[in-house]
Amino acid sequence: MTTATIRPGDRRISPVFVGILAVTAVAGWATWTGYAARPGVAVFLFVTAAWILSLCLHEYAHARTALHSGDITVGAKGYLTLNPLKYTHALLSVVLPVLFVIMGGIGLPGGAVFIERSRVRGRARLSLISAAGPLTNALFAAVCTAPFWLHALDGVPRDFRYALAFLALLQVTAALLNFLPVPGLDGYGVLEPWLSYRVKRQVEPFAPFGLLFVFALLWVPSLNTAFFSLIDTILRGLGVDTAFSDCGYWLYRFWNGTPEVCTFSP
Repeated sequence: MTTATIRPGDRRISPVFVGILAVTAVAGWATWTGYAARPGVAVFLFVTAAWILSLCLHEYAHARTALHSGDITVGAKGYLTLNPLKYTHALLSVVLPVLFVIMGGIGLPGGAVFIERSRVRGRARLSLISAAGPLTNALFAAVCTAPFWLHALDGVPRDFRYALAFLALLQVTAALLNFLPVPGLDGYGVLEPWLSYRVKRQVEPFAPFGLLFVFALLWVPSLNTAFFSLIDTILRGLGVDTAFSDCGYWLYRFWNGTPEVCTFSP
């Protein structure tokens, strides 16, 4: 068994993750009940905390898949504890992804786990390790949108619907963008094991800038419009109206005020 040398403490859930989970639960309760004086504040805390939880699960999926593919070193590195501060760099793992959400409503996981690729058995397993992260975001999106595509919205408060819709939008964007075959993103990681050594050496210097390159491209109006049109199509397929995710975004950015159209139940 590849897990034989993993110490129990290496897989113990981090108090940091438990704390984030607690914030998500409390803020979710405040959003659901309307307890907060300013609903946008509760939505902001709920979506931000839930987004960070998804970052943890994204990187955990990479690490867990690597563990079962032969890299037993992920345990000693703290990757199995769900602690976001263990994923390479706190700035890239947490701060930048949250800033991306605040600035443009775009979900881009920025953390990373360092996999000792020489320990992994086979190219297919290497591809699966890279794919595990964005697949987790896709699963998270399915969970967030379940009340919509199951037609189970009766009794779900308006603001909570909006928050779920916006959180789902973040997860869909994270899944799609991470599957792009851009150096530094998971989509390239899926392809990399199948590329020649020469091509990998040529591409390697660009990997640290892949995430910022994609984010910069999304500021191009035509590309931004096309991308979010695709996102809206996917969300509609999951039963989420664009108005829900838009209102969730405006509630999230509570400091800008909420449009009047979002203050009435749909």
